[in-house]
Formats: sequence, structure tokens, C-alpha cells
Amino acid sequence: MSVLPLRALRAEPAALMRLARLADVPELETLMAPFVATGDLLPRSRYDLCRHIKEYVVAEADAQGGGSGGGRRAIVACGSLKLYSETLAEIAGLAVRDDWQGRGLGRAVIDALVAEAGRLGLREVFALTRKPAFFLRLGFGPAEKAQFPQKVWADCARCPRQACCDEIAVTLKL
Repeated sequence: MSVLPLRALRAEPAALMRLARLADVPELETLMAPFVATGDLLPRSRYDLCRHIKEYVVAEADAQGGGSGGGRRAIVACGSLKLYSETLAEIAGLAVRDDWQGRGLGRAVIDALVAEAGRLGLREVFALTRKPAFFLRLGFGPAEKAQFPQKVWADCARCPRQACCDEIAVTLKL
């Protein structure tokens, strides 16, 4: 993923959207762990996160959730844009820390990733999700997994939940 616009993308005054850095990998692992445990996210190794760190955006906020500034910042949301072709990408790895949910951070992450997809000239983004209602509220429409053979070949074939997949495909035309 290339650089986001220099202006800060904000979900609320206390959270700032930025591109992920290699130093964020341990925090990304911690943020994603509860979602991996529930099956809402597929596990990603540290190696995988390091290798694909340029695909991620993060929302960072005051560690205590206050927003008064001056304190240590923590990653409270993340997501990635996985490119499959010159026209198609997947939104993946979307996670918002439990105590920060309901504040617009998921939408802000999606908006940043969709903006990047548009800047790259993509025509479509999709997601496989167990929470399709969230994506539908953001303008995505239902789709069939078979529409995305690149995803099936790249990831689904080696997924531990392949035989019992309960994810729903959603898509957004740009």
C-alpha cells in the first residue's frame, strides 16, 4: 500500500489513522488475538504480518482511551488491503479493540482502505466476513465467494476452516 494522504484521517478526536510500521507487529498480534480466538479472523503469523505490513493501516489512540494527549499511544484498530490484481483487492484483518468499538473506528479503517483502493485505480474491493451487516451498512453488497477465484486459490485452499467456512462474501464497486 502506498502512503495515505498527509492529512490525518480521524474517527474521533482521540484516534488517529496512519500506515502501519514494523514496530507495530507485536501490538497488531495482541489486537487481533481475541478475534482469532473467536474465529472472526484467521491467524496471521508474525512473519506474515512483517511481510505484509505495508498493506495495513492502524488507528492509534491514547492508551487510556482519554485523548488528552501526552501519554503512550496504543493501536486500537487495524485493517489491510490485499491486492489480487490491477482491478481487485480484499479488505482483511479488520479488528477494533473491544473497548473502542462503537466509535466509528471500523468505518474509518474501511474508508481509509477504500480510499487507497480508489487511488490505486482498483475497480472493486471485497471482504469475507462473519459480520456482513457491518459491511452492508457501509455500502457493500452481497456476493458469492466464487466471484473471487484469486482469493480461493491464494487463501481458502489452505485455510483450516475450509470445510466448515461460515464467512459471507461482500463487495464494493469503486
